[in-house]
Amino acid sequence: MRALLWTVGVIAAILVLLGLLLEAVRWLVIIGIIALAAVIVLASFRGRRSAQNYPSRR
Repeated sequence: MRALLWTVGVIAAILVLLGLLLEAVRWLVIIGIIALAAVIVLASFRGRRSAQNYPSRR
């Protein structure tokens, strides 16, 4: 009976840690997507600004 309780406790702890890890990974993915979108927006603004400062020669 004692071994069964230990086994159930260890499995429960592993599931809790796995759940916390998956939650952390989900938040890291969300933060990464937001950061990627911010980089793309800033790059497009800087690209437009540099294109206005240096007009193309035709």
